[in-house]
Amino acid sequence: AILGPPEVNITSCPNCINVTIKLPTSHFRDGAKLLSLLDIYEELYYNITLKSLDGEHKRPRQKTTEEVFSTVIEELYPSRNYCVSVEVTASLNRHSTPSPWKCVTAEAEAQQGYHEVAVAGAICVALIIAAVLKCVHAAGFILPKISFPQTLV
Repeated sequence: AILGPPEVNITSCPNCINVTIKLPTSHFRDGAKLLSLLDIYEELYYNITLKSLDGEHKRPRQKTTEEVFSTVIEELYPSRNYCVSVEVTASLNRHSTPSPWKCVTAEAEAQQGYHEVAVAGAICVALIIAAVLKCVHAAGFILPKISFPQTLV
């Protein structure tokens, strides 16, 4: 029996990508019940191949005992496109079909949202300072409007 392909979804995170993997279904039945690959093999292995401008890199083989699981590939270059393909194998069965390639762009560390918040924050602070100065000026602490006689100064 050939294993695969697994279902793969990828999302971007700062300098990384999050890969969610759902094990392929099996065609084996126990009576009316369709068995999962974990029912049959107990534990499975998955290989992630990462493709970028630098070429293809096979990641070290990992073990899983879950039907759906996630793994994060870190230390990637921001704003660069990465593609992922996943292959699932068992210790007793090395025949597998890799998943189709899924691609995503790794996020940069500081996102646009942070920049907008910083600008809005700076504007708020400037308005507060302007309001305080206006009040202080109105109260007469800065540049008093009344000129005092020489004897009082």
